Order: sequence, then structure tokens, then C-alpha cells
Amino acid sequence: MKSDVLRTGLERAAPRALLKAMGYIDEEMYSPLVGIANSWNEVVPGHIHLDKIADSVKAGVRMAGGTPMEFGVIGVCDGLAMGHEGMKYSLVTRELIADSIECMAKAHAFDALVLIPNCDKIIPGMLMAAARVNIPTVIVSGGAMMAGRYKGKSISVTQMFEGAGSVLSGKITEEELAEMEECACPGCGSCAGMFTANSMNCLTEALGMGLPGNGTIPAVMAARYRLAKYAGIRVMELLDKGIKPRDIMTEAAFRNALAVDMALGCSTNTTLHVPAIANEAKIDFNLDMFNEVSQKTPHLVTLSPAIAHPSDDPNQQIIHHVQDLDEAGGVSAVMKELSKKGLIDESVMTVTGSTLAENLEKSYIKDADVIRPIDNPYHEQGGLAVLRGNLCPDGAVVKQAAVDPEAWVFEGRARVFECEDDAVAELLAKRVSKGDVIVVRNEGPRGGPGMREMLTATATVVGLGMGKDVALITDGRFSGASRGACIGHVSPEAASGGPIGLLRDGDIIKIDMPNKKMDVVLTDDELEARRKEWKAPELRAKEGYLARYARSVSSAAKGAIVE
Repeated sequence: MKSDVLRTGLERAAPRALLKAMGYIDEEMYSPLVGIANSWNEVVPGHIHLDKIADSVKAGVRMAGGTPMEFGVIGVCDGLAMGHEGMKYSLVTRELIADSIECMAKAHAFDALVLIPNCDKIIPGMLMAAARVNIPTVIVSGGAMMAGRYKGKSISVTQMFEGAGSVLSGKITEEELAEMEECACPGCGSCAGMFTANSMNCLTEALGMGLPGNGTIPAVMAARYRLAKYAGIRVMELLDKGIKPRDIMTEAAFRNALAVDMALGCSTNTTLHVPAIANEAKIDFNLDMFNEVSQKTPHLVTLSPAIAHPSDDPNQQIIHHVQDLDEAGGVSAVMKELSKKGLIDESVMTVTGSTLAENLEKSYIKDADVIRPIDNPYHEQGGLAVLRGNLCPDGAVVKQAAVDPEAWVFEGRARVFECEDDAVAELLAKRVSKGDVIVVRNEGPRGGPGMREMLTATATVVGLGMGKDVALITDGRFSGASRGACIGHVSPEAASGGPIGLLRDGDIIKIDMPNKKMDVVLTDDELEARRKEWKAPELRAKEGYLARYARSVSSAAKGAIVE
């Protein structure tokens, strides 16, 4: 075992003494050492309970004959960081998390790992580490938050972000917004909709790196703690069988994950994270694979922020959350349904130690109103689309499942802003008109730096009742909680000389989601003339981690990996 380098031989007396200093006895010291990477903290609601999840994992490891050794990992709350400088420090932590787990695992010669994430960048960071370190690993997340209830309707953090616009447009009063604050987020867990955290939790399961139920079992359920115990047991079985992450995260597994991504209508952020994980797993991956899979994969599940059953009357709208997906059969039921048309490769290995086919034997849809049968989908194509055109030659991403079909084809006048804050100020001042295309640039991985999410902007648009009337494009990105005609990840970004940096107020922009196109109505000669006048903006970050990140980060089209 790897850990023998810590404890075997006369020359290892000092490491043995150091282990005994922490109370480890010989029986523990000579058992397989399992690193437990825990992102618990008292800052993030998705992480506040992970100490108890870790206790369950450690119990499972001990039952199976291993010695668990827990260590901490940072975690940023996107909801708390949203709308200010803090959001620049969200995506950039993905690399820090992967690096820190690599350092701990290699320095201490762990035999296996159990990784405990629960929110946006932590999950992909841990998956990247699992692929990079490549020792037997199971990922068990903390689970989803339950939806809140307000006046007999289910709500989540989405409605809170849209609250300012809703008050300004007269839909609700400030008093009602204050009442909603008290009940929108009723307890621990990752925010209740198909936002980035839950998208990645579900894709972890689809990749085979999480046990069945990892993506959907709510945080407050005892089943989540039982799952954590089984994670501890299963990692010991993987160690015994010699099954490692790269044996599981194969090209076929990534295609399975993309199919589930499309069927669930996951966050646009998956187009950043899946390529980054594939890069660590040594899998050849490109952005066009999203369209390739999307075109043949039906969209079966619609969760918040999208509306499952739209209506002009808000009281008649039905919004499903992750707990509904769990009750309907979870990710396993979705994969079983997709397998009926050969859209899932069931031969792949998983962290259960069994193939996906064996895992799915007893899976079925328990509520066809939440998980549509494959012959009756919400949409014939998947939830995400990659657009290309003279405005985004390297690609741009939209969550078309959360866009009103009336806005799938959109043409409007550019309103150009150099940062998110300026765009939000104009929106709050009600100086944005129907037919405008809000362009927010210099917010990409390098230009931001950190590619912050634009949920404040998109939620304000929806709150103002303009979700079908304006579009928003950016070289930054959007929260999984965003909805409406929001196109992000425009590549190349403005700071790298991309066409989005050449736009001017009044330029006509055409968005055509069905045909996967986005263009500005300018000739090649006009664009080239503007390019000759363009000057590279000075990088905003002058010191610290953001400055180092900006110097080494790649394009969003490559997953914003650090090269």
C-alpha cells in the first residue's frame, strides 16, 4: 500500500511516533489510510452540516477496516459572493481545491480518498483532484436544500435574487420580500434548484464517481447520512479491487454525464467544469461535444429556475426542485430512461464496484410529471446549447431550457457595459428598454479576472418582467439560478481581443438558439477595422492570487483551466 512509506521499516520510526502523537494505535496505523477531504465551514449553508457527513463517512471506513484521516478544504458561497468583488474569488478556488487535495494526498501517502463537497466550485475541484491523484476515491456530497414555502408555493433563493426587480416593478412589496427572506432557504444544503451545485452533484453520480442518490437526496434526510456511511465502505472495496478514478471516468462515462446534463437542463457552468475534469482525466474533450450530445438527447426534467408548467398567472405556475427529482426516482431513473434509446453506455464501471447496468436494474420513473418519459420530453433537444458565429468564434453557452421559446430567436440593439456593476445600475434605474441586448464584457476568466457570475443582472431582468424582452450576453458567466435569454462564456473574451470587445452601442446582434448561432451584423472588414483600433485593456488585478490567476488562466472554451 502507498501508506507503507509512512510506517514500515526502522527508518520510519519518526512518522510512527508522529501518528501516535495524535492517538493512533498500531491497529489503526497499519490499516489502509483513507484521506477524508471535507469542505465543512460555518460560512456556506451547503457546508454547515458536512462535519456530520464526515462522521458518517469515517464510520463507514472504520467498519470496512480502514483508518480515516480528515482534513479541510476551502469553499466559497456563490450566493454570498454574488454581486460584488467577492464573486471574482469563486471560480478561481476550483484550482486551489484541486491543488490542495493533491498536496495532502501525495504528501501523506493516502491509500484512498473520500471527498466531501457540496457547492459550485468545490465539486468540480474535487473531481479534478480525484482524476489527477488517481487513487481509489468516492465522492459523497452534502445534498440539496429543501425548497422553502411562501403563501402555499415552493420558493428558493431564485426568488430572492429576483426580489429587487420584483419590488421595483410592483409585483411584490418590500414587506413581502422581507417575509420571503424568512422562509426561502429553510435549512442546510446546496440551494434547492438545478443550479450549479446540484448540477455537478448529479453529474458526479452520472460520471460514476458518486453512489446512486448522491445527486438528489436532500441534505436533511437520514438517507444522506446512510449514503455517507456506504461511501466509506465502498472506498475500501475499490481499494481492494484496485479500481481508480480514471478506470471510472472514461470517455464513455463523460458522454453519459453529458446526456444526463442535457436531460436535466443543468447549469451552463457545467460547460466550464466538465472539460476541466476531463482534462485531468486525460480525456480528449471539446466544447462541440455538448451540442453533439444535446442534439440527440431529449430534455426530460425541468427544475427551478426554469418553470416546469408555465402560466401567465404566477399562482398557476408549477416549479419543481431537487427534492421532487429525488422522489421521482433521481438521476438513476433519468439514466434508465435515456438508456431505452441507447443514449447511456451501461457498461461503464462505477464507485459501487459494479457496472452502471447493474446499478440501474431496479430504477424507474416514480413521477412522470417530474421526469418525463423519453417519448414525451419537455424538448426534443437537451437543456444546453453552444452557439458560434462572428461574435463568438470559439463558442458561447446558453441554458436554452430556462429560456422562454419566444426568445430563442432574438434580434436587438447592443447596450455595451465594461462590467456587471454598470449594467445592474442601468437596470435598477430602469434605463434598459425592450429589444436591448445587454453586453457585459471584460468579465471573462482573464479580464474579470475570475469570470464572475451575473445572477444579479439576470435576476433583475426577470424581476422587472423583461425576461422575454431583452437578452444579456457576456464573456463572464451565469449562475445556475439564472433564467432568460442569457448567453455567457463568449469566447475569445474581450481581454484577449475577442469580437465582444469590439462591440459598440447600437450594433445589431442576432441570437438564433435553434441553429446554434450568434452574430453581430458587421462585415469582416468592419470588424477588422475596429480590431486595428482596439487596445488591450490593462489587467484589473495588480497583486495577489487574482493577478497570478489572470496571467495563467485559459479561455472559457477550454474550461478556464490554469495552464
